[in-house]
Amino acid sequence: MTQRGVRGAITAAANTEAEILKVTRQLLALMIRQNGIRSEDVASAFFTTTRDLDAVFPALAARQLGWTDVPLLCTNEIDVPGSLRRCIRILINWNTDKPQNEIIHVYVGEAVKLRPDLQTLPEVDWEELEEWIAEQRRHFQS
Repeated sequence: MTQRGVRGAITAAANTEAEILKVTRQLLALMIRQNGIRSEDVASAFFTTTRDLDAVFPALAARQLGWTDVPLLCTNEIDVPGSLRRCIRILINWNTDKPQNEIIHVYVGEAVKLRPDLQTLPEVDWEELEEWIAEQRRHFQS
């Protein structure tokens, strides 16, 4: 069995305990349903919030859904200027036999804006990168 990452994100209308828990439960439940995730197959889950959401730990929503034995961790996202506000993100580390291309990542509400960035990735100078890697590897061999 392989461990796969399942991503999801949703936005909250307000920085209140009730709203954060409600939307986190909705997102997590949809991620579970879309992928057929069983809590006993989950190695761990990370919950992040933008800095404007601090009324409650969003991982509490997972406990409410019965994930009492799953290791959970909450933290803040990097506060990048112009980035999406009031956003909760989840990363589930899931033990599954599903191939990576069958994992369904879930983005809801304003968070659907987060996915188009994959089509507009900055160009990479692969030759420069390979040269840098080769140089670093020479240092390890010395």
